[in-house]
Amino acid sequence: MDEPVYILGISAFYHDSAAALLRNGEIVAAAQEERFTRRKHDFAFPEQAVRYCLAEAGIDEGWLNHVVYYEKPLLRFERLLETYLGYAPAGFGQFMMSMPAWLKQKLHLPREMDRALRRKYRGRYLFCGHHESHAASAFFPSPFDEAAILTMDGVGEWATASIGKGSGNRIEILQELRFPHSLGLLYSAFTYYTGFKVNSGEYKLMGLAPYGQPRFYDLIMSKLLDLKDDGSFRLDMDYFAYCHADVMISPKFERLFGNARRAPESPITQFHMDIAASIQKVTEEIMLRMAHHAYRRTGLKNLVLAGGVALNCVGNGRLLREGPFERIWIQPAAGDAGGALGAALFAWYQLLENERAIEPSDLQHGSLLGPAYTQAQVVEFLESVGAGYKAYEDEGELLDAVADAVAGEQVVGWFHGRMEFGPRALGSRSILGDARSARMQSRINLKIKFRESFRPFAPSVLEERAADYFALEGTSPYMLVVAPVQQGQRLDASADHATLQGIDLLKVPRSTVPGVTHVDYSARVQTVDPVRHGRYYRLIKRIEEKTGCPMVINTSFNIRGEPIVCSPNDAYRCFMATGMDLLVLENCLLLKDEQRDVEQHGIDQYLARFELD
Repeated sequence: MDEPVYILGISAFYHDSAAALLRNGEIVAAAQEERFTRRKHDFAFPEQAVRYCLAEAGIDEGWLNHVVYYEKPLLRFERLLETYLGYAPAGFGQFMMSMPAWLKQKLHLPREMDRALRRKYRGRYLFCGHHESHAASAFFPSPFDEAAILTMDGVGEWATASIGKGSGNRIEILQELRFPHSLGLLYSAFTYYTGFKVNSGEYKLMGLAPYGQPRFYDLIMSKLLDLKDDGSFRLDMDYFAYCHADVMISPKFERLFGNARRAPESPITQFHMDIAASIQKVTEEIMLRMAHHAYRRTGLKNLVLAGGVALNCVGNGRLLREGPFERIWIQPAAGDAGGALGAALFAWYQLLENERAIEPSDLQHGSLLGPAYTQAQVVEFLESVGAGYKAYEDEGELLDAVADAVAGEQVVGWFHGRMEFGPRALGSRSILGDARSARMQSRINLKIKFRESFRPFAPSVLEERAADYFALEGTSPYMLVVAPVQQGQRLDASADHATLQGIDLLKVPRSTVPGVTHVDYSARVQTVDPVRHGRYYRLIKRIEEKTGCPMVINTSFNIRGEPIVCSPNDAYRCFMATGMDLLVLENCLLLKDEQRDVEQHGIDQYLARFELD
C-alpha cells in the first residue's frame, strides 16, 4: 500500500492566521491560530494551529510531503513598493512602518516556516496566489463538478476580486479587479468611518444597516466609484487614504457626508445607520453585477464564493434569490483563514493532478475541523477547578435538561465535538437561547456578550422545518445566507410603533420567533441536519417536541473582543464570568447557582484579557 500524502496549508502574517492539513486530499483538520492563543484575529505564524493539525493526524513535521503558503509574498511586496512610490512622499511614513517586518520576516518565509516546523520538513515550499487560494477553497470542497467562481476581499497580492471557473480537478482565473479598486476596502472604509474596527467590525456595519435608510446610495454611486455593468469599478482615490496612511479615508470623504468619523464607543445615531444601509445597498449591487457577469462569462449554472466579502450574508441571500445561478456554495472560512485550506487543496488537485470525487453535500465535513475533547478530559478539568457538575450517562436525559432550560428562557453555553473552522459557531461552540423570547436578544447582547444591543442573532433551525419559517432556497448549514421570514410567521406592528426609528425598532416583536428576527423581517439562517450536526440536531429536535418551535438562538461562544472558545477551560472561564445560566461540556452539565467562587471570575477581570473591537 502506498504511503499517505500529507499536505499542510498555511495562512499567516496579515489577518486570521490558520493551518489546514490534508491526507490524500481528505481534510483532516483546520483551525485558526486565534483559538489557541486567545488573541482575536491573530496574524502571527500559526504554530499552535500547525501543532494541532499534525496531532489530529497522528504525525509530526517530518511526515509532511508538501507545505503550501496561501499567497506569493514577493508579488505583495511589489505592490506595496509600487504603491508607496506612487504616493510619495505621502506614503513615506507607512513605508517606514512596514519595512522592518518585511525585511526581518515576511521576505524570508521559508526560513520562518523552517523554524516553526522545527526543521523536520525536508521538502520545498510552494506558494499559491492569494485569490487562487480563495478560489480553490471555494470550488474543491463544493458539491459541484463545474462551477463559476467569484472571490472578493480587500486585497491579496494585486487582485481584489476575481472571476474564474472550476471543472473537475482544475480551476482557472478568468478576470481580476486590481488594487486599489476593492469592494472589501470600500466596505472597510465605511466600517472605519462609522467607528468600528477594520477587518473585524464589518459584520457590525452589516448588522446596523437594517436600522437605516439608504439615503446616501446615490451620493456614493456618483462620487466614490464608477461602476460598470460587469461589476468592475474604479474608486475616486481622493476620498480614500489607505494607499498611503494608516487610516482608511481622507478629509474629503468626511466632507462629502457632512460629518466627521464617529469616535469608537461613542453613540450610534440615525446618520450612522443610514450610512450603513447605503454602503450595504451599494455592496449588494456590486455583488449582483459581478455574479451576472460570471454567469455570462462561464455559462455555468452553479456558483462558489470565497474571500472576506463572501461573509456578507445579506448580499449572499440576494445572490441566491435574485442571481442567475441555480445553486450557490460558500466556503465557511471565506476569509484569509480559508486560504490555508485552499492552498493545500490547490496543491493536491491542480499541482499533483489528483482526481476529485464529488459529494452531494460537500467535502467540508460541516466545517467541524477543529479540536475535540473527550469526556475524560472534561471531567479531569472540572475536578481540577473544583466545579460543581452532573455527568450524564444517558444523552436523552442531558438533552431533556437542556431543552427544559431553553424553554424556560435560560441561556446555555453549549460545547460538544469538534470546534468549527471559520468565523461562525455552528453548534459546537455556541451560546443558545429561546428563539420565541422577545427579550432574549437584548439580554444576551448586553449581559453575556457585552456588545452593542443592535447586534442580531441567528436561528439554528431543523432543516426539514426551515421552509415553514424562512423563505430560503435550499439549505444553509454554514449560516452564510440571510433569508426573509415567511409572511405567515410575521406579526403586524401596531400603529403606535409606526413612527419608531433606529434602535427603538427592537421594541417591536416582528414574528413568532422574535429572538432571531431582524428589524427588516430577515434572519441569518443555519439549517441543522442529523448527518452534519448529530447531537446538536437531536437537541433542537427535543426542544421542538417540548415547545413546538424547531429552532434555537445560536450565537458564538465568546464575549466581545474574544475568539470563540476552544477548550473546556476557555468555555468554563467565559461561563463563570458572564450571565449564562448553564454550561454543557460534552456530557457534563453545570448550573451557575451551584458554582463556588463565582465572584473571582468577575467580568472586569475577564474583559481585561481581551482587546474590545
